[in-house]
Amino acid sequence: MPEVKYAIIGFGGIAENRIAKEGFACDKSRFKPLPGVELVGVTDVNSGRKAAAGALGLKWYDSAQAVFADPEIQAVFIATNNLTHAKIARAALLAGKHCIIEKPIATKVDDAIELSKLAREKNLSLTVDHMMTENAFNIKARELVADGALGAVNDSCFHMEFYYGSVPEEAATWRCSSWEELGGPIGDVASHCMYMPEFILGGKIVSIACIYYPKTMPIKVEDGAYIKYVMENGLTGSIKVGFNEPRGGLGGTLSNLGYEIYGANAVLRGYTTMFQLSGHENEPVKIRLELDRFSSQENIRPGKIQNIYQAVILKHANSILKDVPLSGCDAVHNLKLIAAAHESARNGGKIIKVN
Repeated sequence: MPEVKYAIIGFGGIAENRIAKEGFACDKSRFKPLPGVELVGVTDVNSGRKAAAGALGLKWYDSAQAVFADPEIQAVFIATNNLTHAKIARAALLAGKHCIIEKPIATKVDDAIELSKLAREKNLSLTVDHMMTENAFNIKARELVADGALGAVNDSCFHMEFYYGSVPEEAATWRCSSWEELGGPIGDVASHCMYMPEFILGGKIVSIACIYYPKTMPIKVEDGAYIKYVMENGLTGSIKVGFNEPRGGLGGTLSNLGYEIYGANAVLRGYTTMFQLSGHENEPVKIRLELDRFSSQENIRPGKIQNIYQAVILKHANSILKDVPLSGCDAVHNLKLIAAAHESARNGGKIIKVN
């Protein structure tokens, strides 16, 4: 079977533990090899990450340019800080490499549009790691809503709130120290809370209204945000994201990463459904999906569990093998929503329309 050979650019903790070990199945004790996919090597600006690459049997490249110059590499997974996404992706596309990019696709909408256009011109597959749509519990939630299990839906809330940036070493990271990085709660996690209602409720968000949380954290970016959205199908909902919510500790934090979908006959509640976990048996926190019919509650189990990172990679690889490249247009739309949230918050919660 033909294989698509990848390299990872940016080999931090998430790239090692989620993208490489899980997504590319480098953790052979947990995962079987992915059909049609091979991770060849990695690079990072921190050469101290070379040992971690070697431990997984991966080739170390001294730079992104060395990756682009290797004819064996057909595609790259870009997992660097947000501000470098567009520059690296542009160089990768110009070098003829297909791309998966960690969200957001860029920090400026014009750059995102340019990347999508460039990928189409070069017939290259471009996508962003919107991995939560691949979670089996979220797929089941989408099915329940579509099948009318909740009755008529008229409201929803998606939330990702936790504690980050309270100590100097966290406050100094790019997620907390730079507005240009789009790494605050809106760019870091509201992006997930924007594509997920579109996925579960079956429509695009067409307007955003947003306010920032009161400032209580020693970080330069926003502490958090409350966002109201309207979808093209008329449904409305809210998003709550924050870096200033302790939530009791790790267990309470992870279980609170989820959503509520409100219908006339039932409420669907997801616990840990908005996170990096897939629902495997050996994960530290159990994902739960509860259908609350008010007089009774039912824990919903999906069918087969799939690893969310593997699913993203396989879809991208299959688009290459079948010559039906992905355009990245959903990632462009997501960045427009992020930009609209900041524009709204900086203008007193003004409603911003998004095309």
